[in-house]
Amino acid sequence: MATLEELRKQLDTIDDQIVHLYEERMRVCEAVGEYKVQSGKKVYDQTREKAKLADVASKVSGEFNKKGVQELYEQLMSMSRKLQYRQLVQAGALGRLPFIEVDSLEKETARVVFQGTEGAYGQAAMKHYFGENCNCFHVHTFRDAMEAIEDGAADYAVLPIENSSAGSVVEMYDLLEEFENYIVGETIIPITHTLSGLPGAKLTDLKKIYSKGIALMQASHFLDEHADWQKISVVNTAVAAKKVLEENDPTQAAVCSAYAAQVYGLEVLADHINNEKDNYTRFIIVTNQKIFLKKATKISICFELPHESGSLYRILSHFIYNDLNMSRIESRPMEGKSWEYRFFVDFEGNLANPAVKNAIRGLREEARNLKILGNY
Repeated sequence: MATLEELRKQLDTIDDQIVHLYEERMRVCEAVGEYKVQSGKKVYDQTREKAKLADVASKVSGEFNKKGVQELYEQLMSMSRKLQYRQLVQAGALGRLPFIEVDSLEKETARVVFQGTEGAYGQAAMKHYFGENCNCFHVHTFRDAMEAIEDGAADYAVLPIENSSAGSVVEMYDLLEEFENYIVGETIIPITHTLSGLPGAKLTDLKKIYSKGIALMQASHFLDEHADWQKISVVNTAVAAKKVLEENDPTQAAVCSAYAAQVYGLEVLADHINNEKDNYTRFIIVTNQKIFLKKATKISICFELPHESGSLYRILSHFIYNDLNMSRIESRPMEGKSWEYRFFVDFEGNLANPAVKNAIRGLREEARNLKILGNY
């Protein structure tokens, strides 16, 4: 019986042959890529690849080896495609992405919309990004804001997309896919909830607490200490503050920001009542123009995939191959298609970068309905 060292030497000899054959295969793949550059033929030929996988599987024995050789050839063909995508990009075959690079956004003359009402966290985020004196107005829903910029009533919208404790604002992902609006910036603000009531109100007299559902959840530890209080959900925290002011009832209070309490003349009865003391919300800046800042470092995209084994794995390999750091992935069910999903991905990069162009080329070929949501 051979020793372990002898067996390893046999493997080394076989591996040397595999490495040599791999390089020989890639040289042929490069020639195939040159042909496709000249002829305009698509890189990804799904019919050909499926036939190839069936063919190699038929040449080995045993189910384990059949599955293994198919996985091996999936990787070999994936590397071939990536090489050919790079050749196409180098030849200028990617074409111009429909996004225009700009040095800066026109903040001083812009008209900005935010969702909510006076005193909302969205207004605070807007002022943080555009300045205290920006020309702005507010609307009732996220959809209203997206329609306002699509119709040209506003140049930019400021909308929440993620909270550090509550997670993603899933509605925003659906709206980004639906509307022809694009992310051009982001801003992150701390979310610090207070319990605020009418001037002179006392905690011992309170009966009803109003706020947005997610804010009530984020302050649940404090609120649960007062089991007799009725918690009532409203559209947002600023609406809650406004309601307490308008109803002029000292037994009512709102979970809202100190900014909203100031706007509506309320008194802070308890400060920093968040469960999580480090609580932040990320807001995106959206416009109807396909533009991106020269200094942009993050790209958001969405795409659909066939409902089959390995489809997401194969798509994500484009980020790995091009050394692109993926920072976030979300999935949303597709309307009318059971068990099929649309994926939303954030990754580091700039649309002018060759590695990004190469990755997008591959993603366009192999995913369904790829949409670039913005570079910011």
